[in-house]
Amino acid sequence: MSPFPLDFLSRLGELCQEGFLAVYAWSLMENHFHLLVRTKHQPLSKSMRSILTGYVINFNRRHKRYGHLFQNRYKSIVCEDDPYLLELTRYIHLNPLRAGVVRDMGALLGYPWSGHSVLMDKERYLGGGGCFASWRWARGNIRVRRWRDSWG
Repeated sequence: MSPFPLDFLSRLGELCQEGFLAVYAWSLMENHFHLLVRTKHQPLSKSMRSILTGYVINFNRRHKRYGHLFQNRYKSIVCEDDPYLLELTRYIHLNPLRAGVVRDMGALLGYPWSGHSVLMDKERYLGGGGCFASWRWARGNIRVRRWRDSWG
């Protein structure tokens, strides 16, 4: 995978540390990404602009190009129900498995570009300094624990 993940996660982590976002789930793929976030002290559009614009500028410099990199604007939906929140978390974290990027659940635990291994207590990458503090919610939520335990 390209340098995309580290640059992207670094930018996402900065917004968390600054108190603008809480991240509940994330998965980075070769040509797209999924985030489940809660906004805090600034609108989602401003946070996404910060992440994506900074990434595009660095990408264009690295590859000696200019102009747009992404085809369309990001898509966002509002999630207000706990069952839907859990389903979105499941969908996002299992995306590398469904897409064939990893071959099985064991390989997914070692996939570094998804929050799945963090949720399953197998990995501690949270962008440094525990900035993805929302994982405290996920680890403490009884439904999430039951789901996590069912995967071993």
